[in-house]
Amino acid sequence: MTEPSVPLITELDNGPYDVEFFFDPGCPFAWLTSVWIRRVAELREVRIGWRFISLKFLNETKELPEAMVNGQNRSLGFLRVCAAARVRFGNEVVGDLYRAWGEAFWYDTPDGGFLDRIGTMADRVNAKGVLQTLGLPEDLALAESDPAWDAAIRSETEEAIRRTGPDVGTPIITYDPPLGNSLFGPVISSVPDDALSVAIYDALRTLVDFTGFSELKRSNRAPIDLPLLRRV
Repeated sequence: MTEPSVPLITELDNGPYDVEFFFDPGCPFAWLTSVWIRRVAELREVRIGWRFISLKFLNETKELPEAMVNGQNRSLGFLRVCAAARVRFGNEVVGDLYRAWGEAFWYDTPDGGFLDRIGTMADRVNAKGVLQTLGLPEDLALAESDPAWDAAIRSETEEAIRRTGPDVGTPIITYDPPLGNSLFGPVISSVPDDALSVAIYDALRTLVDFTGFSELKRSNRAPIDLPLLRRV
């Protein structure tokens, strides 16, 4: 389904927002960070604007395993559905779609090895089912195979990288958008409790507001706390 005059990188409705959160639905780290920022939003009344970033577009010049390419294609399809829904219903529904998809996808534990489980859940969780869960029109699922929505998704992907600089992934968060500073991350392996969630947010606000800051990183990390990704 193609709708005319699809906006590219424009202001989100009902803004301005305190943060803009760029997500790819297939990234487990983006998902955990989204759970964290939603909790901060409840505790601190932080307003979240939802933006798109496609790992398919970020990695299109790289040679990747077939399973990873297939996963990124599926994620792009769901971003297309989100883009179509945003044009019709506004930004809030994008957050609802992302939450419903993630809650259906990441917390099940089908049988098999890692790739088998991912494949099983990819078959079980689809755009039409998520739309039904939220009571949204099922015809939005037609956008999943419609590349007409890619211009908007690509533009937001490029804007995310423009805001942070290259060689980053998902999630990307802009604080005080559109002119505030942006960071890749936080990359977390589990969701902290309420007190620590707020403390992390406050620490990030301190860092992001200092324009001389660019990076903190460690490659050692705890196993990611999502049932679908636990070792078997």
